[in-house]
Amino acid sequence: IIVTGPLRAVAVVLLVGFTWLLANTLFGGESASSVLHFFSGKRNQAETKPHPRKYKCGLSAPCPPKHLAFRLVSGAANVIGPKICLEDKMLVSSVKNNVGRGLNIALVNDVSDLLKFLRPLHEGTLVFVASFDDAATKLNEESRRLFEELGSTAVKDLAFRDSWVFVGAKGIENKSPFEQRMKNSKSSNKYEGWPESLEMDGCIPLRPPLES
Repeated sequence: IIVTGPLRAVAVVLLVGFTWLLANTLFGGESASSVLHFFSGKRNQAETKPHPRKYKCGLSAPCPPKHLAFRLVSGAANVIGPKICLEDKMLVSSVKNNVGRGLNIALVNDVSDLLKFLRPLHEGTLVFVASFDDAATKLNEESRRLFEELGSTAVKDLAFRDSWVFVGAKGIENKSPFEQRMKNSKSSNKYEGWPESLEMDGCIPLRPPLES
């Protein structure tokens, strides 16, 4: 039998209604609702849910006023370089081609250059550090002490190929809350000969003379 004209429309309506009743009977109301969504062209809410908004440096929430957003990522083994992001500006990364083995503050590999860099820091200066490959071998007693004065508690124990990320400040009164260290250990290393990369982010409160 060939159905034409108004009869065809009636047949389609009856077919949709029968399909809905069958789905409702066999699978319950939820599946029936899905059938209706299919015929109406509606998409599942989960499919249309927007992605979470990212803020400066990829933070999941914005920093309060008079705070700096940052993210530090230490190097992965001796292959992937570290990253230092501040206020949504990538200061150090492999893409910028300004990373190197050792302590990435501003590319520092030699302990004499490191001391020259740290000694004259002005009061309130923020220091961002991310290790790459090995950051501890060339550190001497004075360089470790200078980092301790910037608020580090881990630098005194920093050893060969440990992963380390740190944010400190010249003249800090307490120990810095922004520090992580992953010990190089054969039993727990993620990579052969190296621990896993560390990632740390947060909001740093400003104080004079940095406050604006």
